[in-house]
Amino acid sequence: MNASQLLSVQPQDWPVAPDWRELVDGFFASTTGQRLLAFLRERLERGATIFPPQPLRALELTPLSRVRVVILGQDPYHGRGQAEGLAFSVPPGVPIPPSLRNIFQELQRDLGEPVPAFPNPGGSLLRWARHGVLLLNTCLTVEEGAPASHSGKGWEALTDAVIREVSQQASAVVFMLWGSHAQGKRPLIDASRHLVLCANHPSPLSAHRPPIPFLGCGHFSQARDWRLQHNQDAVTPVPPPSS
Repeated sequence: MNASQLLSVQPQDWPVAPDWRELVDGFFASTTGQRLLAFLRERLERGATIFPPQPLRALELTPLSRVRVVILGQDPYHGRGQAEGLAFSVPPGVPIPPSLRNIFQELQRDLGEPVPAFPNPGGSLLRWARHGVLLLNTCLTVEEGAPASHSGKGWEALTDAVIREVSQQASAVVFMLWGSHAQGKRPLIDASRHLVLCANHPSPLSAHRPPIPFLGCGHFSQARDWRLQHNQDAVTPVPPPSS
């Protein structure tokens, strides 16, 4: 047991920003939320290693009032030390996973942004989260070495509610939906108010494939240009280097 894995199944030990609190508390008070907590508790009692240690970290670092971009992942990395509660992000010093490497490659191609220095910050997207990029997986926990092992256990009801809340409450948000799983959430988003960008997943298995290859999709420049057109700041997942 260590700080890289889930140690508590008490939602009060999972901090969130104040403007997410009502939604989160309502979820965990629901039948679905209670069933999810019972499942997590049972898995820990049976000795399962569950990642990440803070499942709601995206909602802690990116308040609803500051959401400007939403990037949807599927579930956390299932290797020890990789998952840090933010979609696609890994802690400093952890080797950059292939999908994230392709994200950095597209940023470099599209906006001329250099790949972050390794090992620090390496693959950590902490700055993105603190600058209004909601890095949300649709399932928020996973067991070691078992991708999608917590899929369908209840997290999706919470993350669907988060997506709906952003769509209804925030203004001029860019949703980046990469891959069929993320694109399945498209009906939750009011496309008349927000920009919805779709492409293949950045995984090496699909990044070059049709119908919309991830590499070359131009989502980062499209996000920047759209926000400027809507008289918003030009935030993309590339905050200023001095931040």
